[in-house]
Amino acid sequence: MTTPSLAPRQARSRESEKKLMKATVDLLGRLGLEGATIPRVAELAGLTPGAVYRRFPDKNALMERVIIRIIEDQTEHLQRTFTLEIASKSTLAALVEELVRTTLVGYRRHATLLTALRQFVQGSDHRAFKRKAAALETRNLEHVVEMLMTHRNHVRHPDPKTALLLAFVMLTGTLVELFLSDDNMENWQHLIPNDNESLVRELTRMFLSYIDAV
Repeated sequence: MTTPSLAPRQARSRESEKKLMKATVDLLGRLGLEGATIPRVAELAGLTPGAVYRRFPDKNALMERVIIRIIEDQTEHLQRTFTLEIASKSTLAALVEELVRTTLVGYRRHATLLTALRQFVQGSDHRAFKRKAAALETRNLEHVVEMLMTHRNHVRHPDPKTALLLAFVMLTGTLVELFLSDDNMENWQHLIPNDNESLVRELTRMFLSYIDAV
């Protein structure tokens, strides 16, 4: 007799969680980790704090769910837009340039959000969560490298796969320093090109030079 009301309740539950995820991401992107409080999240999502706490025992649990969801969404986006078919129809240089451009724009546009997520993960002592997040991130990295490896014959480095992995690590490490560091490299950032196109050009050159592309 309860079956007819189950689906609407489940639909409302999914919609409420969707609102919570969206509100949390929005606040993290505007106010950072400290600013995304449960009362603010609840208000933005159109819920009461009590409703949030019925789903998540504390802010840490909410943050963990949000971070895993973000990485899973990233995985879906990568698999949809960066496919073997697309990779095979492109050149290595064009693939690297698009990878650099997409990554750079994402870091610049979402710097506050990414800083908040990075701070939370680094400060978390929940090992199971950190293992799951790391496994998802590793899967995404492996997918990117797999796509680039379709052009392994154009990589003169003696170990193409390792070179591509390290080149991507160097890329993301540079972007972390440029956009996510606490001091934002205030002492010497003025020496580095600030516009996207110049940065894309130089970071692409760095990437291709390291892997010794032809």
